[in-house]
Amino acid sequence: MASFSPQTLMNGQIRSTDFLIIGAGVAGLRAALELCRHGHVTMVAKGGPQENNSFYAQGGVAVALSEEDDVDLHFTDTIKAGHQLCSRPATKILVEEGPSRIHELIEWGAKFDTIDGKLAFTKEGAHSRHRVLRAGGDATGSEMVRALSAKAQDLKNLTWLGNHFGVELLVHDGRCCGAIVLNELAGTCQTILASAVLLVTGGAGQVYARTTNPPNATGDGIAMAFRSGAILEDMEFVQFHPTSLYLPSSPPFLLSEALRGEGGILRNNRCERFMKHYDRHQELAPRDIVSRAIWAEMQRTKARHVYLDVTHLGATFLKERFPTIYSTCLRYDIDITEEWIPVSPSAHYFMGGVKTDLHGTSSLRGLFAAGEAACSGVHGANRLGSNSLLEGLVFGLRAAQAAAHHATTCSPPAGLSSASYKRPSTGKRKMTEQDIEKLRNSLRRLMWTKVGLIRTADSLQKALEQLQQWCHKLQVPPFNRTGLETQNMIQVGLCVTEAALWRTNSVGAHYREDFPFYKGLKWKTHSRCQLKIEKGKVRSESEATL
Repeated sequence: MASFSPQTLMNGQIRSTDFLIIGAGVAGLRAALELCRHGHVTMVAKGGPQENNSFYAQGGVAVALSEEDDVDLHFTDTIKAGHQLCSRPATKILVEEGPSRIHELIEWGAKFDTIDGKLAFTKEGAHSRHRVLRAGGDATGSEMVRALSAKAQDLKNLTWLGNHFGVELLVHDGRCCGAIVLNELAGTCQTILASAVLLVTGGAGQVYARTTNPPNATGDGIAMAFRSGAILEDMEFVQFHPTSLYLPSSPPFLLSEALRGEGGILRNNRCERFMKHYDRHQELAPRDIVSRAIWAEMQRTKARHVYLDVTHLGATFLKERFPTIYSTCLRYDIDITEEWIPVSPSAHYFMGGVKTDLHGTSSLRGLFAAGEAACSGVHGANRLGSNSLLEGLVFGLRAAQAAAHHATTCSPPAGLSSASYKRPSTGKRKMTEQDIEKLRNSLRRLMWTKVGLIRTADSLQKALEQLQQWCHKLQVPPFNRTGLETQNMIQVGLCVTEAALWRTNSVGAHYREDFPFYKGLKWKTHSRCQLKIEKGKVRSESEATL
């Protein structure tokens, strides 16, 4: 935990701001637009402006705006997909406030696809209506980020710090009051003090060997919050997207659920359409069901992948509707208009994260969270497809409003205006870049094989023991982005594994082969992970029954 006092810190570079936002996706940008109305905002993001999960979101944003839809139906579909573990108040807020956030975004210049002058909606798995808005065919996230970024460029009291990595949160007298930030290019660090801190750092898909997430999704905000004493919730619920491109020579590439929404068919290596054997909704079943069905077919037919067949949809339609997917697959010599696409599941989205209330407030005073880094409760045990971008807009704003209210009663702690961070010693043996890369790859393979789609007590226990060893080995990582990310990935992996061991049943995205059914008292409770300061270990415990 980065708990400190002025006397323990050395003089150095300092920055003071009213609000510190760590992360720069949809949730962070929407929060920045609100917080700039209340004071100066400093936004910290590792890498460039396009290094965030939001930018790569393809399928769309779910919102009840079509003539055939209403918020009650959206609410029901979300709760059902989440296996009744969603927070009903949070879900109600999501579906009711969502339409206003989308109209607002359109007013700011977001260009969603239309048909005959009206917004175009598509249908995805577990949705009972056509309610998924899209932009550029399959580039919804990048369009939303573009529109929000353009709006933010007009803000005079917003400071953007790209290529800056959040190292640790600062906690003083039980309150989060800033963070230590590493300048990736210069290799220097500084203290940024703030009246309120907002974590919008996204998920942690990179802890798995196969993931649809970009390289920056290493769980930094989740790990920082955990080390600072904040409560994490539902970390065992990791969603595996059913269809990512499977090629031995290429990284997994997301093939939007909208492909199946438009009529795509899943076939095994025997050319058989198999989803009818697993769920009555077939290809449009919830993601957890489709992912495990694909996995089962791969095991049954001794194959490394199945196929997604969209050839019957027509070349013109596919090129216009899915231009990004078409061009990307073509780069790998797959013409989706003529060939079946080899696909397999990949880690995609973390339903769990920093536990927050309906206003994005965490258990640590002064710390707020939104988006995938947070666990607002709207996703339950399995996220309804295309709800994540909407969550970023809705709860990014709500977290910003709560942070602004908090700042009216708190300011950066006195006496810290000239304080900075004392870089920790790397110890006697400094790990090389090769050591870190080897450890990182081993971690990703371990999580994929032992804490992946199918889990058992034995696999989880073996993973836990190995992760604990690595955690001890990397207590003081190399002070660079790669080393710090790897430390965060190990910490997130530990929390996922501990929570998965605690949940001795199967529900949603969490499947225990040794406990395959909803049985026992734990299925309607939530896991919690919190640092035991006195022992420095993960603690998992149940929450009150829903």
